[in-house]
Amino acid sequence: MQVKPVCIFHRHRTENENSVHVFPAPIPEWRSQIEQALDHASKFSADCPPRLQESIRYSLLAGGKRLRPLLALLSCEICGGDISRAMPAACALEMIHTYSLIHDDLPAMDDDDLRRGRPTNHVQFGEATAILAGDGLLTHAFFWLSTRVNDPKHAVACTHELAIASGITGMVGGQQADLEAETADPETLNLEVLQEIHRRKTGCLIRCAMRMGALIANATSVQLDALTYYGECIGLAFQIADDLLDVTGSAEKMGKQVAKDTQHKKLTFPSQLGLDESQSQAEQLVKEAISALKIFPGNTAALEAIAMYSVFRDH
Repeated sequence: MQVKPVCIFHRHRTENENSVHVFPAPIPEWRSQIEQALDHASKFSADCPPRLQESIRYSLLAGGKRLRPLLALLSCEICGGDISRAMPAACALEMIHTYSLIHDDLPAMDDDDLRRGRPTNHVQFGEATAILAGDGLLTHAFFWLSTRVNDPKHAVACTHELAIASGITGMVGGQQADLEAETADPETLNLEVLQEIHRRKTGCLIRCAMRMGALIANATSVQLDALTYYGECIGLAFQIADDLLDVTGSAEKMGKQVAKDTQHKKLTFPSQLGLDESQSQAEQLVKEAISALKIFPGNTAALEAIAMYSVFRDH
């Protein structure tokens, strides 16, 4: 049965893409469930200092795409799993993502004052509390996995996946590599270096979302491999699109300052390939991601739409 699509994000058009990208009807309901679950997960005990809880909830409940938790739920569902069993993992992913944004915005890192159209956490609460809020979200993510994922086998597997994706060989290591690239000899920087930075900095957590959902659904090795590849492709495509939006996007739609990469002469896909070739590479990655879904007999419309959205978006 064909699912009637509804648009839940902005509609997107480009010179190369005239169709409107929409998301299948289950997703608005799932986003609502994710918001409720995150609200519940961030109501801490009385032992948590009130200002710390306020700081955490300020960023965690600020909205956003909820891409990573949605991917975890979709991955679980397409493998025949119950999405309610994947919700704790979905929340843990968003906690890790939010902590990374809080820390990325700090003066010592990207030094941003605006996130999602309002003051960044450290502007609102001060640098010290923002650092602690990020630390709290990082550790709470693993607490949530270990206590809310029902099957101990799944809890261990998801903890393992998330630790690798978010740690020194994944997101954190990618951020360090990105920092080092800012002061590196330009002759040592090339497309291969850039791809590796962004596979780790951005792609690892998206890849992890696909794997965690699949593992909770007891996916076959073939299914797990396909969803892993899908995650790798859209993870890199998403980052290419971010690089493009820093050049072509507006601060109003992005909810943050744009053109910072250009100002700081950072290593980006447009700086290496130009705008047209960067867009072309992102679109090719989306095609490969969608192709990986062919092994699934069920409806893959939602995952296909998210793959398209990762590139054809305005924020």
